[in-house]
Amino acid sequence: MLRFTPVAVAATAFLTASPAFADEASDLAAIKAQLNVLQREYGGKIKSLEARLAKAEADAKAARAQAATASKSAQTAQASAAAATQTVDKTTADLQQALADNSAAAAAPTPAPPASNNAFNPGIAAVLNGFYVASSKDPSVAHIRGFALGDEAGGPLRGFSLGESEVSLTANIDPYLSGFLDFSMQDDNSLSVEEAYITTHDLPYGFTIKGGRFLSGIGYLNERHAHDWSFSDAPLPYRAFLNSQYGDDGLQVRWLAPTDQFLEFGAEVFRGDAYPASGASHTGQGTYTAFVHTGDDIDESSSYLAALSFMHARADNRDTDGHIFNGTDDLGIASVVYKWAPGGNPTVNNLTLAAEAFYGQEAGAFDGNAFKQDRFGWYAQGVYQFMPQWSVGLRYAALGTSNPGAALSGSLLDDLGHAPRAETALLEYDTSEFGRLRFQYTHDETDLKPNDTILFQYTVIYGPHGAHRY
Repeated sequence: MLRFTPVAVAATAFLTASPAFADEASDLAAIKAQLNVLQREYGGKIKSLEARLAKAEADAKAARAQAATASKSAQTAQASAAAATQTVDKTTADLQQALADNSAAAAAPTPAPPASNNAFNPGIAAVLNGFYVASSKDPSVAHIRGFALGDEAGGPLRGFSLGESEVSLTANIDPYLSGFLDFSMQDDNSLSVEEAYITTHDLPYGFTIKGGRFLSGIGYLNERHAHDWSFSDAPLPYRAFLNSQYGDDGLQVRWLAPTDQFLEFGAEVFRGDAYPASGASHTGQGTYTAFVHTGDDIDESSSYLAALSFMHARADNRDTDGHIFNGTDDLGIASVVYKWAPGGNPTVNNLTLAAEAFYGQEAGAFDGNAFKQDRFGWYAQGVYQFMPQWSVGLRYAALGTSNPGAALSGSLLDDLGHAPRAETALLEYDTSEFGRLRFQYTHDETDLKPNDTILFQYTVIYGPHGAHRY
């Protein structure tokens, strides 16, 4: 860095050593004075220049750092842009390939999808029923005056019993057929096939065909399994006329009319081996039925269902406790059901009222005696769910018969002036949609001596289970 002090010293020495200038000391002093002035004048300027230089160097360093950072950011941005470009290119290629594959798949013929996810894996369900029964007379061997009963017209055993439990298998076979198989287990550990049938789908003009062993579509309750009944046992007319339920091997045809109101017609032909038929007469076509169902909504909270049913059955050597009947059994049933739920939502409150009237006639020979007898019966019941999971119910049922004739006076067909009837009260708690606990009391005067029965029942369902009927 430039300084004036050494220059001044050198000049002073030069002048002092020279004889020519020895006399001019005064001039040297003047020069020194001028040099001091110059030093003072330019020293501040030099310091200012040094400060400006330091600042310029610092600014240059900062600028270099910013340039390096910008260069790195530019490189990162360039790499990100390149990666994004590669992603877009790959996505475009994948989309083009998918479109090509989809076009190829659409062009190639494919098999029709299965009718359901379990088309080849049947849904298996189980229904368990358990009873405890306390009664003054054994309800399982009860008699109804004026009627020759079938072997399943009685109630559950006294004490603890299994009741009727079921295991069922159901599945769609293909888009046109489905199959159902139901095994029933009784108190005596016997196993029987209650139902085994196929049903058609998507037939034209609203037709449906069912073939195999199944419960008839007559009446309101006959087609419903026991665990779907509103009470723990069948109403009195079902026990007397149909041995609790009529089911047999046969064929059913239904037609659903294309009307706004529900309107369905059905007809059935059965083998004729189940009570009230017997012997599979007419080469295995011993029972014929026909029915019509109609119903509609009354308003958003209520609806109804009404039905008329008819059965003609032939009995060949039908055995009832050693008594033999040969002849025909004709039966007509009128049914009406009313359901109410506020706003159409039955989860909190709902009411179901049902009533059916039965009229039938048996004609032929009973224990070799010719006879013709008119028989009639009816029941009415109501079940009210007064809060979620809790329901109460009442049912009244009655029967009557005409005089079978003098030859059969005092026989099973003679009611001895007694009018069979029964009153039932119910309290039910549903643990869920699949679990139910019941307490039921029945005062039964179907025989000459009354029978009071208290019944406790549990019913549980597990596995896939179809929706219950109306």
